[in-house]
Amino acid sequence: MSANSSIVDNSAQSIRLIYDTFTGWRLNLEFCYKRVSTVDQNLARQLLNLKCDREYVEKVSGKNMDRPQLQALLQNVRKGDIVHVHEMSRLARNTRDLLDIVQQIVDAGGCIKFHKENLEFKAGKKNPFQSLMLNLLSSIAQFERDLLLERQREGIAIAKKAGKYKGRQSRFSKEDIATINKEFKASSNKAKLAIKWGISRQYLYALASRT
Repeated sequence: MSANSSIVDNSAQSIRLIYDTFTGWRLNLEFCYKRVSTVDQNLARQLLNLKCDREYVEKVSGKNMDRPQLQALLQNVRKGDIVHVHEMSRLARNTRDLLDIVQQIVDAGGCIKFHKENLEFKAGKKNPFQSLMLNLLSSIAQFERDLLLERQREGIAIAKKAGKYKGRQSRFSKEDIATINKEFKASSNKAKLAIKWGISRQYLYALASRT
């Protein structure tokens, strides 16, 4: 994320804090998230004529959640905020990441709207269709995960047989993992902790289980 984006985000947070403190009311914002995979692609068709308080725009691959503007968005969403996305594929390219992002926004008390699919997920309000869709996303994500693990096991078996398997290396040091474990035990909001470290909640729990 650029320095200018950080300044805008910090200013927005400061204004909201001052507003909340002196008025006793929460200042809820509407965010727009727009993404294309390359610099040559056009963002113009996404969320046409939709006005929002803050836009998060990226020209990067959606293959994972390691995107500066996405992480900035997740850090800023709070209760009552609304996140607008043109379509699901703009937010994530796999179901696991999509489910994690939606759940993080809902856990923060926000709402996310996918305009092309005409789907909305929000916190606090029991909606049978919303629950069904989240369960379907979760089931599909688990199915994708199982297929991936099966392919990994097959690849590892082949590599071991050829004497080429060295094991997967974590990007976190032993000190990082120790810190994550400590913060995990002290934190009551696992979604925010996952956002802080730039990982999914599933991976957060996996790291926290390490001794």
